[in-house]
This record gives sequence, structure tokens and C-alpha cells, in this order.
Amino acid sequence: MFTYITLGSNDLDAAERFYNATMTALGWSRCITEADGDWDQWRGWGLYEDDGKPELALWVCKPFDGGPATAGNGTMVALAARTRAQVDAFHAAALAHGGTSEGAPGLRPQYNADFYAAYVRDPDGNKLAAVCRGA
Repeated sequence: MFTYITLGSNDLDAAERFYNATMTALGWSRCITEADGDWDQWRGWGLYEDDGKPELALWVCKPFDGGPATAGNGTMVALAARTRAQVDAFHAAALAHGGTSEGAPGLRPQYNADFYAAYVRDPDGNKLAAVCRGA
């Protein structure tokens, strides 16, 4: 459904440390971008190709309008985890790299009997979840 998601950051270095750790915990690596042009203000993880080929990435950058980045009230990005161990690693990596917990890893039976998730905020306050469905 999505080609990419972009979140704003006021401190790209802190965001890069946070997302390098949390996205690696979920099995994602940095996107390859051009060394010049506008890409020096973007950090991305996932898949990304040029010339109209498939895109699937989470990007972090400073807002285009030059204003401060703010977290959206009620906004959350849920990231897929293949295993419960990845959810646990995501949560631990977030806390070790400037994030805060919004819900420790565990089952959330109110959503479904197999819904295992953890919730965090990145250093800019953006809310993220890592979710594993199944055992």
C-alpha cells in the first residue's frame, strides 16, 4: 500500500543512530542514496530504487518548510517484525539509542490473540510500533 513513509527530525545525527539500531533489529538496512544533491539531508532504511522501480522505505529528514519537526498527535508507524525476538530487539535498541518506551514488548490480546508488539518514541517524539503476528 505504501511506497515510503517520511518522518521529520530536528537532529539527523541522533535520528540516524536511533534508526540504524532499530531498523537493523527488524532486518532492514540503510537505503543507498546519491552522495550529492538533496540526499545529504535524508536518512532512509528499507528498499529504494530509482527510475520508477519499487520503493519501500522509511525516511527521516528535516521538514521541507524549514520549521521544527513535530510528532503528530495520534500518528504512529507500525513496522513488521518476523519474530517476537525482533520485537524485543527493536524495543531494546530504541531505549539504548535515545528512544522512550510507550509499551514494553508483549502480547496485546485486545487486538488479537497472536498480536505481539512493542511501542516506542524516537528522539523527535515520533511514535513507532514493531508488530509480530503469530508465534
